[in-house]
Parts: sequence; structure tokens; C-alpha cells
Amino acid sequence: MTDFEVQRLGLIMAPQPGNPLEANGVLNPAAVRGPDGHLYLFPRLVAKGNYSRIGIARVLFNGDGSPTGVERIGIALEPEADYELRPDGQGGCEDPRVTFVKPLGHYVMTYTAFSPRGPRIAVAVSDDLLKWRRLGLATFEPYDSLEFDGIDNKDASVFPVAVPDPFGKPALAMLHRPLFPGTRPEEKAGNSEYTVEDLHRESIWISYRDISLEACESNRLCHFTSHHRLAAPVAPWEILKIGGGTPPILTPLGWLLIYHGVSEVEGSICYSAGVMVLSTENPSQVLYRSPTPLLTPQESQERLGIISNVVFPTGIDQRSDLGMADRFNVYYGMADDMIGVIRLSIPERLPH
Repeated sequence: MTDFEVQRLGLIMAPQPGNPLEANGVLNPAAVRGPDGHLYLFPRLVAKGNYSRIGIARVLFNGDGSPTGVERIGIALEPEADYELRPDGQGGCEDPRVTFVKPLGHYVMTYTAFSPRGPRIAVAVSDDLLKWRRLGLATFEPYDSLEFDGIDNKDASVFPVAVPDPFGKPALAMLHRPLFPGTRPEEKAGNSEYTVEDLHRESIWISYRDISLEACESNRLCHFTSHHRLAAPVAPWEILKIGGGTPPILTPLGWLLIYHGVSEVEGSICYSAGVMVLSTENPSQVLYRSPTPLLTPQESQERLGIISNVVFPTGIDQRSDLGMADRFNVYYGMADDMIGVIRLSIPERLPH
């Protein structure tokens, strides 16, 4: 095999009939193995009024090891903090990613808090995936004259181990995508005069903070002090916007992540997914990016829904349990309505 290969495994979770917590969709789940070895999803559950909670579900597998459905367990987080609630009754805890961070000995959840100020990155931690403790909103030191605080921000995930920061020191690293004014797909679509004036405002960023136990106590875990611009839109399939997807996972190729890109297709916005591989030793270095998308909206559940033409990857599971370290299951949102899963097989070496 010389390239990344994808096989659709189908629908894994849909709104439960009669369940008001899921009336407007289940989507964009985190995926992580628990202390018991089972795989857990943390889907965004959307009730009427765009009120979102983060649920917990255990993935069910058949005899061949393919995922077939889920068992709902409960709620991980629902809007309680002031940064998760809005005066108009909306609000939410949305689009989580979960990683077990070995130096901290905790599961770390990054999620979007939908507050009166707009979407912001929030952080919570857990020892068992069932009980979660909020740490608050992520905050960022300025990068030169570029301010991150006060800017809408989404699609965050963290690395499972310490990685070197720009000064070569071990750090907790977060991928995130600040949404500066003028960089949203809706603002760029159909604008023939649009030109990228500042790549710093178009990009996925990687930000760092000291990984020492003392520095990572309590809410100080949320403050990131140094940054690097990782990747800006390049290929036609991602030209309107790129953003994070699955948390980075270490492979023989490097740090693998599945990210999303947005383009305009036949007058409408289309979300697709691609592969990015970062250097093992220096994750701020991009080794590979998909010249064409890995996954595009093709199935009816991906083309028609709450927001049509969307595939949005957020969870990844390496199938080491099957003795297949080169195989992954990727869980993704389908048209902001349901959750699908694909099988991803990676090559022995990076394609040209």
C-alpha cells in the first residue's frame, strides 16, 4: 500500500426517537479508550434551541471487531458555567476531543463553550471518563502583536505526551483554530475579490505551556504561553478554511491527525476531511498534507441534514486491540445530524 486508504463502515449513532436531548442531532464525538479497555464516544447532543450537551456512549463491536452501534451511558457535561450559557437560553458544551495525557495522568477534554462572548475553548479533566472537572477557558499569551484572547476559537485538541516547545523545553501542546474576523467560510465564499492578507489569521496554530506538575496545577493548565503557526489553507478542497479534527496520534509516519477543510461546491459550502502528518521530534513541522480530500460528503446522511454537505472528523481509535497498529477507525459528524465511522489504513511510508 502506497497511500492512505479509506472504507466507510456506515452510521454508528443517530438521534434517539423521543429523546429531547437529541432532538436536533448527535454529532462530532470524541473517541477514547477507557481504563477498562472499552472505546467510549463523547457525542455532542443537541436539544431544541441549539442547546448542546456532551454525552457518553460505549461503542459496540461485532465478532470481526467492526463497530456496529453504541450503548448510551449518560451525560459528561451540560451547560452550567457562565462561559457555557447565554441569556437567550442557548448555550452549550460542544464538539469535544479527549486525550489521555500521560505526564498528567489524566484524561483531558477540550471542547467548545458557547457563551455570550461566542465560541471559546474550554478544558476539563477526568480520571475515569465518567466524572469530569472543569478547569475553565483556555487563555493565550499574545503572539507578537496578534491577540488570541477575545477571539472565537474552536477545534482544539492536545498531544498525549510532552513535546518540545519553540525553545526546546518539554510542553503540553494544543492544536486550535482561532476564527479571526473575515476568516469564516461564510465570509469568504462567493467573494471573488478575497485575498489572504495575513496567513497568521488563516491558520491552525499549535500552542504550548510548561508541562511540569507544578505549572500544570489547577486552572493554570489552561494558560498557553508560546505559539507556532502550523498550517494555512492551500489546496482547493480546503481553500475557504482549515481546522483541527481528530487529536494527534503517534504512528511510524509521525503524528497523524485527520483535519477538516472547507470549499465552495456548486454555490454551497462543503466540509471535507484530509490527512496531516507532523514530525515526531518537532510537531510544529508538517511532513505531509492531503493534496485531495480523504473523505467528502457522498452518502445521503452526509449531504442532507441540519447543515448539508458536511463530514467533520473528531474521534480516532487505533486498532491495536486487533493487532493492527496501521489501522484506525475515525468517527465523524454527518451533516451536523448523525455520526458515521470510516476505517483508515495508513501506508508504510509517506506518499510523495
